[in-house]
Amino acid sequence: MNYIENIREGLRSIAGNQLRTILTSLIIAIGITSLVGILTAIDGIQGSVDSSFAGLGANTFSLVARQDQFRRDGRVQKQDKPIDYFDAVQFKRRFKLGATVAVSTVVAGAAQAQYGSKKTNPNVQVMGGDDAYLAVKGFTLKNGRNLTSNDIRYALNVAVIGSETANTLFEKKIDPIGKTIRVLGNQYKIVGVLAEKGGFSGGGEDRIVLVPLDNARALAGSRKLSFDITASVPSVSDQDEAIGEARGVMRLVRRDALGQPDSFDIERADELAKETANITGYLRIGGFGIGFITLLGASIALLNIMLVSVTERTREIGIRKSLGATPSRIRQQFLIEAIVICVLGGLGGIILGLGIGNLIATVVSQGKGSFVVPWAWMGLGIVVCVAVGLFAGIYPAVRASKLDPIEALRYE
Repeated sequence: MNYIENIREGLRSIAGNQLRTILTSLIIAIGITSLVGILTAIDGIQGSVDSSFAGLGANTFSLVARQDQFRRDGRVQKQDKPIDYFDAVQFKRRFKLGATVAVSTVVAGAAQAQYGSKKTNPNVQVMGGDDAYLAVKGFTLKNGRNLTSNDIRYALNVAVIGSETANTLFEKKIDPIGKTIRVLGNQYKIVGVLAEKGGFSGGGEDRIVLVPLDNARALAGSRKLSFDITASVPSVSDQDEAIGEARGVMRLVRRDALGQPDSFDIERADELAKETANITGYLRIGGFGIGFITLLGASIALLNIMLVSVTERTREIGIRKSLGATPSRIRQQFLIEAIVICVLGGLGGIILGLGIGNLIATVVSQGKGSFVVPWAWMGLGIVVCVAVGLFAGIYPAVRASKLDPIEALRYE
């Protein structure tokens, strides 16, 4: 009896017990679905995060004031003094290293915009910014224009609005350019509409109203605003030098005493991306662990079913041995059956895991994530299926091969 005939015999046995095969394959499919699904979802979410950071650019960095207590050199430090308008403007004026510097501030995080009788939900973010804000932050214009130096200098009542704000107020029926909207009690003429950005931010950047920086200060009235400074250098290789220069300039602007720590923090866009990637790596390890435990349970269930199969087919084993089948051939048949069942379940689990994982990633990324096909995880799923088949099938196969043919033929 050759190997091909042994494979055919194993496949015939599987075809002759379709219900048992389907139920056993489903057990394996559930385990593979958990493994591939979790890892696919994590890859999809990571792709969405990478796209969001790519929109900002890896060659940018921000100067921020830490608003929570933090620990330095074993001592708890108080929060930094907020970066005010003077600090931001002086830094932009003094920083001359060829970088593009954008200054911005948040006037309101939950405002309502109105055009005629149409109103948005109170979730519009009113921003004040300069003419470099859109370029540094990775926004692109769908139509209209950016804020100009003239708009900034004279604090004109003009605005650039996000795509979701425009769609809500004008419902894609009216061209927003040139129309006047009301925000926080003031009227603004729309000069530009941003292209949809979305991504992992949850769509918040599509609900902004950007007005000139000094206009935003007037809009805030007596309320003190905290300003953000973001700089973009020509290339990533210039970033270290630019950050060193920016630290020195900001210390002068903030009047940090010699020998004293910085009263601000510098955040690099690439460091944020690396931190996110590290977190995702830990999630992958956790997801693999959960999937492995599920598969371990599935392999024990398969082991039990194969042992039952050996008991049910005792007479068949006795007949085959009496006709000359060697113990190695008996072992091969049962191992082939176990592996084929696992591979069938694995293929079904991969398809289910692919669909469920991408569905989860799409929901988390607000529909902005692309469809992910994790070939590495799919290949791992197949390898795991074969390993589970060997693990669950080897003991029943050895047990079947050791049956005495005479006793097996007497078995009822």
